[in-house]
Amino acid sequence: MAKSEIAEFFHGRSVFVTGCTGLMGKVLVWKLLNSCPEIKNIFVLIRSKRGKSALLRYQEIIKAPLFDSIRKTNESLLSKLQVVCGDVGADELGISPDMKEKMIAEVSIVFHGAATLNLDASLSEAINLNTTGTLRMLEFCSAMKNLEAFIHFSTAFCHVDLETLNEEVHKSTFDAHNIMKLQSWLNETSIKKVTAHLINPHPNTYTFSKRLAEDVVSEFYPKLPVVIARPSIVTPALKEPLPGWVDNLNGPIGILAAGGKGVLRSILCNPKYNAEAVPVDFAINAVIAIAWKTATTKQNTSGIPVYNLTQHNLNPITWHTVMTKGREGTMENPFELMLWYPTGGITSNRFLHTYKVICYHWIPAYLIDGIMLLLGQKRFMLRVQQKISDGLRVLQYFTMRKWDFPNDRLLALRESMNDVDRREFNMDFEKMDMNDYFRKCILGARQYCLREDPATIPKARKTLKVLYVLDLVVIYLKYALVAWFLYKVYQVVSTAF
Repeated sequence: MAKSEIAEFFHGRSVFVTGCTGLMGKVLVWKLLNSCPEIKNIFVLIRSKRGKSALLRYQEIIKAPLFDSIRKTNESLLSKLQVVCGDVGADELGISPDMKEKMIAEVSIVFHGAATLNLDASLSEAINLNTTGTLRMLEFCSAMKNLEAFIHFSTAFCHVDLETLNEEVHKSTFDAHNIMKLQSWLNETSIKKVTAHLINPHPNTYTFSKRLAEDVVSEFYPKLPVVIARPSIVTPALKEPLPGWVDNLNGPIGILAAGGKGVLRSILCNPKYNAEAVPVDFAINAVIAIAWKTATTKQNTSGIPVYNLTQHNLNPITWHTVMTKGREGTMENPFELMLWYPTGGITSNRFLHTYKVICYHWIPAYLIDGIMLLLGQKRFMLRVQQKISDGLRVLQYFTMRKWDFPNDRLLALRESMNDVDRREFNMDFEKMDMNDYFRKCILGARQYCLREDPATIPKARKTLKVLYVLDLVVIYLKYALVAWFLYKVYQVVSTAF
């Protein structure tokens, strides 16, 4: 009987994971424990944050719903997780000498996913964590005696100025080391003054810093077995660890949730362009397979391996389809506490979008907060709309542009896997049922992000019907008001002549 070559490879090996508190990191840890149960140890780098110790944050992670299956079936697997108190933003990663010695002797596979994903992060923060942090990781891992693969998590949008991003490293305009020195020399005020110039043509510090990080990683090849993995927009899980599982409302899922709540009525977006997205479980299956392939294949010294973790032309989906399927999903399984009937739409016309934002976002927000003020209640709607406005400002750069991400190396990797691994580490984009997937996305956002009990769906459907009637009433009143106004204008004109 055929066995999983990937699971066999990880048997008895120890891995080092950074970024385990994020969406991809959590799923990566879960998948390694679930599909490679004979793995020796998983060292997880966690920093203290907002008054919470690394150990406390670790406890919160393993108590999350995605680890329920492991706790119920084989809780002893969790003992393989070794908490490493540290921070990629600190020298030597802030790891204690004893732990460093143990990891250097034991770790053979590294998954580096730690980064600030905040698209509005200051340049100083982005460079320190995403670029210099990557350099610190590479220097730390250079001492590992048995290193077989170092997988760097990048992004498919690290070269936004290229319409076609092939699976290779493209040198940046600026030298990464000079930018890192600049970040360490200048104060925050000075850095802010030069940020716009430095990051051009990038829309934010995140993609710029990840671009520089790729340059840093490539410098260590072939001295180290480094590989770059570039996922596109990471979306909720198709199947694992739970259908629709997601722990944040970033990207498309945030749009669908805001639209489903009735607070988002217009998005500036070209409906014909593809939404470059990949389910988180597909992305994680890919990086695990990449680690296996890297460690078991002789290195090609001609260039660092780069994998675009994208759907490309396998099962493309346009932004129009995303919004249509998302709206159908919210109609079937509506959210709780909807502020209005979800009738939002997309447009590539900036004037029309601005008009809709003013009429359907800001004016209602001022009216609602005004009523709350008169009632002596806490105002909230303007704050909500400001967050939505900030999110749309960042996202519309990606919804109004078109890119092409060839994924030949990823497809070749998939073909090299045996049937057992093709099933266990699924990357079959072609077989995705988009209707079913978006239904899972809505249910996942509802349950795991908004903490809404599935049992409340019937009640939410009744609320949706009421809001539908109210929406029709408002629409007819609006038409009636316009008709009355035109009639009055006609009367005035008729009287004048």
